[in-house]
Amino acid sequence: MSSSARPTAVRHQILATATIVAFLMYLDRICLADIIGSSSFKQEIQLNANQSDWVKLVFFWAYALFQVPAGWLSDRFSSRMLITIYIATWSVFTAVTSFATGFWTLLLARLFCGLAEAGYYPAGSSLVTRWAHVGARGFASSAISWGGRVGGAVAPGLTASVIIMSGNWRYAGWLYGGAGILVAWWYWRVFRDHPREHPGCNAAEINLLAEGRGDFQPAKNPPKRFPLAAACRSVNLWNANAVQFFTNIGWAFLILYLSDYLKVVMHVAEKDASWITTGALSIGILALPLGGTLTDALSRRLGKRLGRMLPMSVTKFAAAACYPLALWTDSPWGMAFAFGLVTFFADFGLPAMWTTMQDISGKHQAQLFGWSNMWGNVGAGLMTLMFRHVVNLFDTNHDYHEGVWMCAGAFVLAGVFALFVNAEKPVIRESA
Repeated sequence: MSSSARPTAVRHQILATATIVAFLMYLDRICLADIIGSSSFKQEIQLNANQSDWVKLVFFWAYALFQVPAGWLSDRFSSRMLITIYIATWSVFTAVTSFATGFWTLLLARLFCGLAEAGYYPAGSSLVTRWAHVGARGFASSAISWGGRVGGAVAPGLTASVIIMSGNWRYAGWLYGGAGILVAWWYWRVFRDHPREHPGCNAAEINLLAEGRGDFQPAKNPPKRFPLAAACRSVNLWNANAVQFFTNIGWAFLILYLSDYLKVVMHVAEKDASWITTGALSIGILALPLGGTLTDALSRRLGKRLGRMLPMSVTKFAAAACYPLALWTDSPWGMAFAFGLVTFFADFGLPAMWTTMQDISGKHQAQLFGWSNMWGNVGAGLMTLMFRHVVNLFDTNHDYHEGVWMCAGAFVLAGVFALFVNAEKPVIRESA
């Protein structure tokens, strides 16, 4: 075969760029907990526990509620244009966070940051269906998720270091916001909505990406409305929604309260708590490529139903079991490892969840992904209220244990609902 017949590697550049965007998105999302928990912030702005919770949860509510509109926009219009706008907008409001003077300005900055970030994963899911081979969707999904998890893992330690070195909490938001504007420019430069529209793709790469798809052309008649009736009728989709809802309740403790738990309950120093949190979240990074590879391999051997369902379900039960292990550990780095196992198992099943949504969504890819992801982030938004309520009601010795048990129970429920998700059953059956 001549070199001219070899597929070009534009798909790898696209996937790498999408992964970098996910890294930035989670960096901007998770840095807030360490910003408002820093001594520098507390010296300037005093938030009570209720205000702190609202600042954390308003992001998730905005993120959740804009999932479906963002998915519709992504299916209807150019993902390249929209994602560039999303990146630039959330980066601007991450920088605006560092101009906050009190509760209301901080709340509004996080509200608009959540609205802007809402569009990326629905559009990113649609991107995977066009720019990854059908037999490697699990790995491609895991790569983008991996970028997000790396950003989330780096965020606590990096944010604490920026604040400590600069002596001012405001520099973290300014730094991340400026970096985001550069990433938005790079995304516009390298991305195209479809391989046939990319000047760098040769025929061999287009043919490779077209394998197993039938007609592989840019969408001529994108869906004009969200298929609400079909989404509401699909028990299969509701099971997938429930998996995301309860998974996010279980997982959100790690990004919203783990640092507080280490500092308030375990009396760990501020910088050490941030790096322990980073260590715990870093362990989960290893899970994503493994989970993506496993779900692809199992799907080839056992079919999509079991190939997606087994990793999605079993990992949730394992994550639930690791929470008690973390509570029974006194060593700081032992806790990092135990909480890291929670992250590992939660993330191991994530590629199976993403690819299931790609398998069952058809031409309404971004919209139905956004619909399901919306319910997941409703769970994350409710978690802050539920956690505070459980702790106030039952945690008489202020050790957070009752709240952590609640999160473990949420993982168990996610595992149960995952047993009934069928990746071979589409939400809307396309006419022949």
